[in-house]
Amino acid sequence: MERKHLKEIPASARNSSSWTWNSKKNSSELLCGMGVTPMEKDPLDTENTPLDQIMTMTPPQKRPRQKEKDDTFVIARRPRAAKISQPGISWDSLPDELILGIFSYLHLTDLLKASRVCKRWRRLSCDESLWHSLDLTGNHLLDGVIGRLLSLGVVVLRCPRSCIGEPLFKQIRPLRLLHADLSHCTISIDALRSIISCCHRLQNLSLEGLTLNDDIMCAVAQNSDLVRLNLGGCFGFSPESLAHMLKSCSRLDELNLSWCDFTTSHVKSAVDNFPRSLTQLNFSGYRQNLEITDVEALVQRCPDLTNLDLSDSVMLTPECFTVFHQLLHLQHLGLSRCYQICPTSML
Repeated sequence: MERKHLKEIPASARNSSSWTWNSKKNSSELLCGMGVTPMEKDPLDTENTPLDQIMTMTPPQKRPRQKEKDDTFVIARRPRAAKISQPGISWDSLPDELILGIFSYLHLTDLLKASRVCKRWRRLSCDESLWHSLDLTGNHLLDGVIGRLLSLGVVVLRCPRSCIGEPLFKQIRPLRLLHADLSHCTISIDALRSIISCCHRLQNLSLEGLTLNDDIMCAVAQNSDLVRLNLGGCFGFSPESLAHMLKSCSRLDELNLSWCDFTTSHVKSAVDNFPRSLTQLNFSGYRQNLEITDVEALVQRCPDLTNLDLSDSVMLTPECFTVFHQLLHLQHLGLSRCYQICPTSML
């Protein structure tokens, strides 16, 4: 755009009423007329004065304090806002049934820790519903632990390959134990006798690989409801105690007496007293003690056998097959390492 030159207004054309311009007064009036309040200027006019001169001109009592230099670096944390307390439900107001339901999901170690919180939790943690089944496989239990746990009303106990100390029962009373597996655990004869002697309702019992005695066999005999009994690899008891146990446990359905340290008297005592209710029998491992006459007595005692294992009985001959034909319900027959019986004779 081309600049337009402003022509100077001639003096004759200006307003004839002349007035004198007062820079201080007129400027204030002009600004006030425009609606602007003028800023009062510092009487000392220090607008463009250096800071050091201003400090020299300022009285000492009005000088701003200078912050001292501090080499330390401090981080100030912002204060936390106070939490607003919201209404909730106290544990004390919960019924016992609900707390027991929560406790039922806890592991054994956590349940023991919860029992130390208060008297109420200690009482609830000992409720029988929480100790229905207990699995302590491969654990090391000090003296008194197994006795205290079983006294809580344990029904199912599994602790194979565990090291079990003395039970130390505070009160000698019948246990609620129905199913117990103590296979291959490390336990003294006295401790085992103390546990079994307090059991009168056992239905399933496994003592595989343990050292027994006649007192323990008599304690097993008092459980007349036994259905499954595993004594594989056990030793230390007499033929008389074995016969007494077999006669007392007349409801046995499954029995394992394999590889026990049996003499000829043990074998004869067993085959003469097997309960007629047996359907599954493992009587293997008696290489020099089990003969065909023993098999005949066994078949006569247990005609309803469906599973029979007589492996490692080297005294058996092919003539025993005429005896096996009497077992009308037989489904599985084990004759491994019975070297006098060849495959052709089996066919």
